[in-house]
Amino acid sequence: MKHILDRPIWSALETAHADLAEGNEKARRYPPSIVPFAASADDAPESLDALEELPAPEESMILVEAGPIAIPPSLAIVTEASVVQMVAERPHERISDPRIEPLTETDAADMLALATLTKPGPFTLRAQSLGSFWGIRSEGRLVAMVGQRMRQTGFTELSGLCTHPDFQGRGLGTLLFRFIAGEIASTGDTAYLHAYAANTSAISLYETQGFALRSEMNMRVVKRRS
Repeated sequence: MKHILDRPIWSALETAHADLAEGNEKARRYPPSIVPFAASADDAPESLDALEELPAPEESMILVEAGPIAIPPSLAIVTEASVVQMVAERPHERISDPRIEPLTETDAADMLALATLTKPGPFTLRAQSLGSFWGIRSEGRLVAMVGQRMRQTGFTELSGLCTHPDFQGRGLGTLLFRFIAGEIASTGDTAYLHAYAANTSAISLYETQGFALRSEMNMRVVKRRS
C-alpha cells in the first residue's frame, strides 16, 4: 500500500497546500516564487503530459518520489540525487528558549541571505507562505533558523534548518531542531524531513534526535527543453 509521503509534493498539493496548487488533477506544482516543487498524480501518460505543461521554457522544477521518477520526453534532467525521508519516531516535547523568536515577512531578506549562504535547500523570499519559521539573532543579525515546508494530512515537514558558519558548533541547530519538532508535535502532526543520502553527518544527528528512516527517495531537477 502506498504511503501518503511516497509522493510528498503531490500529496501536499492535494491536501493541506491545495490552496497554493497550480495545475489540475493530473499534475500540480507550487508557484515557482514560493518553491520550485512539482509532481504528477501518477505515471500514467496523461499525467506526464500534464506535468510537461507546467513549466515555462527553461524553467526548472524539482520532483521527489519514493520510486523511480518518470518524466515526459519534453523535460530534460538537470540533476538528480538520492535522498532519504525521515520521520519522528515519537512526538517531541514542546520547548521554549528566550533566544528563539518567530520570523515574519519583515525578516524575509535576512532569511534568504542566510539560506543562500548555508544552502539548506530550495529557498525564496516567499518561503513563509508554506509555514511558520523561527530564528535566533545575535546583535541583530539572523544567525540560525528553522521552519515548516510541505504539509500533508497528519504530517508536517521540518525544513530550512541552518546556522551561519560563524555560529556553528554552539548547539543552535540542535536547539532549533528540537524546538520545531515540538511545535509540529503540538499540532498533532508527525514531523518529517528530507536529507541528501550522502549527508551522513546530518542523518546521524537526526537519528540522535529521535528521527528514523522511513524511505529512500529520488530527486530530479528537470526543465523544459528549449
